[in-house]
Amino acid sequence: MELTKKEKDSLLDIVKKTIAAKVNNADLKNIAADSPTLKEKRGAFVTLKKRGNLRGCIGCINAVKPLWETVQEMALAAAFNDPRFPSLKPEELKELTFEISVLSPLQRVQDIREIQVGKHGLYIVYGHNSGLLLPQVASEYGWDRETFLKETCRKAGLQTHAWQDKETEIYIFSADYFGDADNV
Repeated sequence: MELTKKEKDSLLDIVKKTIAAKVNNADLKNIAADSPTLKEKRGAFVTLKKRGNLRGCIGCINAVKPLWETVQEMALAAAFNDPRFPSLKPEELKELTFEISVLSPLQRVQDIREIQVGKHGLYIVYGHNSGLLLPQVASEYGWDRETFLKETCRKAGLQTHAWQDKETEIYIFSADYFGDADNV
């Protein structure tokens, strides 16, 4: 699914207005999407960066709600519920940039050669542990396929070689990612 510029701008506007309303204890005015595409059920992640550094990132990989609602919920979660960071404060708003990643459905990998670094994100599951890294992460760090697999295992709380275990499930997905920063 390719989003139009108008749809991307609409989602970014939803993220900004939702976070601003919450951080300022204001009422959230009627935010909704008018595009049929934004009403489709899709998974998505919202990433907040402060002066270029990660400030929050939370997402939902399952397509259970309309895209605009998923993005709205993930924006709040990234700003206020990412366990790696304290809740966002009003004075931080002006320093933030926002990125949204709209996910394709997950596809189980049978052969790691199916993984295309820079195009695919990874979701690794082993037992009760799971970890996900978005496609742009591998590109940002200049990782090769094996490093990407190792780092996704690390994110899942697994040994870095766990991707080689026959019991490990490896999934790929692509993402349409965009944001308000010049380098996104």
